[in-house]
Amino acid sequence: MNTENTFIIDGSPIPFEPGQTVLEAALKADVFIPHLCYFPGLRPNGNCKLCTISINGKHSSACTTLARPGSEIENNTPALNDKRRLMLQMLFVEGNHFCPGCEKSGNCQLQALAYELEMMTPHFNHFFPNRKVDASHPEAFLDMNRCITCGLCVQASRDVDKKNIFILSGRGMASHVVINSPSGNLGDSDFSMSDKAASVCPVGAILPKHRGYSVPIGKRLYDGVPISSQTEFLKTRKA
Repeated sequence: MNTENTFIIDGSPIPFEPGQTVLEAALKADVFIPHLCYFPGLRPNGNCKLCTISINGKHSSACTTLARPGSEIENNTPALNDKRRLMLQMLFVEGNHFCPGCEKSGNCQLQALAYELEMMTPHFNHFFPNRKVDASHPEAFLDMNRCITCGLCVQASRDVDKKNIFILSGRGMASHVVINSPSGNLGDSDFSMSDKAASVCPVGAILPKHRGYSVPIGKRLYDGVPISSQTEFLKTRKA
């Protein structure tokens, strides 16, 4: 192995190509780093911070950090997983995530990470925000109750679909997705379920109409295999 293009994660050598991020190289080597806002082919934005790792003793986002030879990286440690679990708990209480009744259950990356990191309770009090459900489009529902403001739909619509339908507005707790249309409704835009923006959402905020609950319990993406063993799927998704 060429040690000039190798770094170490939890004691194991990981090869990388120049220009790859730590997360890209890790996934290619089938090493799982928890993440929500990363999607292959889209520019990493470091929004969710779940991919935080320790590089030579300093915390950094794996999705935005370029791989460098000789780096000593900690990923799967109790301390880092405690921080990730805390972030997940905050994401769950900030929105309205009722997994048993959600159509995305079993295919939801947020839910899968909660299982993976053994998040047994939300820990904090729920905010129960009053958020918009937009059913104005003939092909899709837009449920802001489940949105985690990861920004993937914004990036995909802007950089891949060239439509700029989704926009992030506000800061901090006031951050939210708005629709770039005359009425502010999805149905008044040129959004289509064939858009890349329709398929990048890691939760159940963007859902197709007319085919709900089509996959039975037990056969959904994360029902039989945990997300940490789904590196092949996570790295081969296309933007």
